[in-house]
Amino acid sequence: MDIEKYIREVPDFPKTGVNFKDITPLLANAEATSFCLQQLLLLTERQPINKVVGIESRGFLFATLLAKELDAGFVPIRKAGKLPHDTLKQPYALEYGMDALEIHEDAIQKGDKVLLHDDILATGGTARAACQLIEKLGGEIVQCNFLIELEFLKGINKLKSYEVRSLLSY
Repeated sequence: MDIEKYIREVPDFPKTGVNFKDITPLLANAEATSFCLQQLLLLTERQPINKVVGIESRGFLFATLLAKELDAGFVPIRKAGKLPHDTLKQPYALEYGMDALEIHEDAIQKGDKVLLHDDILATGGTARAACQLIEKLGGEIVQCNFLIELEFLKGINKLKSYEVRSLLSY
């Protein structure tokens, strides 16, 4: 199945000059979603994984499905102020300022084998901040796994010390 035909490009969203990769048509098709999940699972090579961390918000969609299939727990990483319990915060740079991600302090245990998942690898800042949070809690990142990599933004350069896999590259 060609899942690329289920990725809609939206020009000038969220701002002029950006061609947004919209995965909602993929999610709206049960067969395409199932196929995509199977392909993401193949990327993991069924390595031992006991936690799947998803990055807010679109990363949650496949991360929860991956966790179920891998018989692993799911852990959300969210924007600052969105998690209800004690959190660990990691600031990171954006092209236009700063932002921060948070994770519950008790979400990852020392030695947990972690799969980090997000829908898109762009500049790599968000993924790198997520990796830093996981490692501060003692987790071992087995792989960073993405549906789409925007190669021209060179986000993979911020993740050089990790195994990075993507289904689609633009």
